[in-house]
Amino acid sequence: MEYHALTFAPWLTGTFWVAMAVLVFAVLFGKKIGIPLGGMLDARATAVRTALDEAAALKAEAEAMLADAKQRQTQAIADAKQILASAHAEAERMSEELADEAEATAKRRERMALDRIAAAEQAALHEVRSIAIDVATAAASQALRNGFAANEGGAMIDHAIAGIPAALHQKV
Repeated sequence: MEYHALTFAPWLTGTFWVAMAVLVFAVLFGKKIGIPLGGMLDARATAVRTALDEAAALKAEAEAMLADAKQRQTQAIADAKQILASAHAEAERMSEELADEAEATAKRRERMALDRIAAAEQAALHEVRSIAIDVATAAASQALRNGFAANEGGAMIDHAIAGIPAALHQKV
């Protein structure tokens, strides 16, 4: 191949004719290829725009859902605090109620114990009176059997009084 760089005749090279063929092809078929190619690019741009709009809508929806979830979380925390405060108040009320009930039970038991003590005192007093009556009856019957002498009356009374403690300790 010869070097034709200095002979300015571009139509003598193959590159010139390839460039001319591409130019003729572009002029003749450019509109036929450009219109569908432009339509494809427009469709792709429309699809991208639609996807971006859909993504923006999804983002807005997600932000709304996040705000709603945060609001529900805040409400749940507030409800939990209210339930906890209510439970503490209920526990305190029940504690006071149980303390009052325990105090009432203790007073009732104390009253029952005092009633038992009073009943035991009454029984003991009745028993002492019964024994005193028995001792007095025995002393009177002995005095009647032995006869009464004026000088023996004091001695018998002293003897009967001295026998009272021994008579109280006897089982009837």
